[in-house]
Amino acid sequence: MRSMTAPSFHTAALSRAQSLSILGGAAVMLSLAMGMRQSLGLFQPSVMHELGITAADFQFAIAVQNIVWGITQPFVGALVDRYGARWIASSGCLLYVAGLALTAGATDALAITLGAGLLVGIALSCTTSSIAANIAARVVVPTRRSLAFGLVSAAGSIGTFVASPFAQTLMQHHGWRLALAGFIGMAAVMLPAAFIGGRADRLPNATSRDKDLTLGRALEEAWRHNGYVVMALAFFVCGLQLVFITSHLPTFLANCGLDPMVGAQALAVIGAFNVMGSWLFGWLGDRYPKRLLLGLIYVLRSLFIASYFSLPVTQASTLVFAAAMGLLWLGVIPLVNGLVTEIFGIRFLSTLTGIAFFSHQVGSFLGAWGGGLIYDLLGTYDRAWQVAVLIGLIAGTAQLLMNDRPTARVAAQAA
Repeated sequence: MRSMTAPSFHTAALSRAQSLSILGGAAVMLSLAMGMRQSLGLFQPSVMHELGITAADFQFAIAVQNIVWGITQPFVGALVDRYGARWIASSGCLLYVAGLALTAGATDALAITLGAGLLVGIALSCTTSSIAANIAARVVVPTRRSLAFGLVSAAGSIGTFVASPFAQTLMQHHGWRLALAGFIGMAAVMLPAAFIGGRADRLPNATSRDKDLTLGRALEEAWRHNGYVVMALAFFVCGLQLVFITSHLPTFLANCGLDPMVGAQALAVIGAFNVMGSWLFGWLGDRYPKRLLLGLIYVLRSLFIASYFSLPVTQASTLVFAAAMGLLWLGVIPLVNGLVTEIFGIRFLSTLTGIAFFSHQVGSFLGAWGGGLIYDLLGTYDRAWQVAVLIGLIAGTAQLLMNDRPTARVAAQAA
């Protein structure tokens, strides 16, 4: 009976080496895309100084990136669910290159907004977790999907570990424009990775019983499932907290008198520990209720943020904080993808995670731009982190109590 309800697609159509190469391609694409995106905050002081723009100007571009990413993700997800990942991801890689090139040649805030904001935002919706999860779900057997999502996210986390010190070193010796040129080279490497990961398109993305499921019916199921709605709303806080940290931590540390390299080191530590955290929560997600693990992540993040910003800031405390946050960073990805899969199946996985991700990106928009606005108005980040802690605790509590029961359709298949 298990072979009927939990088919092993990859064993039927691919060898183990082929499966691993596809997952590796998805991981490399995700790794470089996220690594560069999470390192853009390092450029803020240099760009502000050379172009004469404010922190709010720079962070508005990052905020636009996040909201564009969120708005386009459901539509890109629907295209991937319908047509496959290869050409969508490849187009995203080219857009990433174009966005970085426009940013590297910028002379004003508008060019930064169009390049790092609009173009990179669309590129991220085509190259990151939603697409990587779609690929992993097709390749891996259902009983190990949460772990597979975690492993892809873990490999994807290596990008921050590499990109942050790479960018900071180039900036210190050659300036921010050449550092962005280095990022353009990294974005070019994403293209062959997208082609390799796109081989998963030959595999089915639905069981035989789900092939007649329409997008409209899937959206109706999601809207009526109050647990999915709670999870999507709680995802807002995830985006706000993480983007606030990646966007504003370098400037916060500079204000505290620390060497700029500490900010790059902190982002690198986040990336390194995120590898362990993504794997850990992916592994735990196959064994324990995912809603409880998600709620725990939100609550712990909030407590760590409160502790760090309340105590004297040093290089040591910053790196300890980065390690703690890294363990809790992208561990949400395998859990959210796993919950959507358990509740609705994988037929419209990219679409439904994309809709939830829109909520995440609204939070990211406010974390980036709102944090910069508060800093410009008050000259301090105190109010920003206090808000991040409060809503994190609220979201964590709601996530712990969410309804995670499968839909009647999925429950009937399991039976």
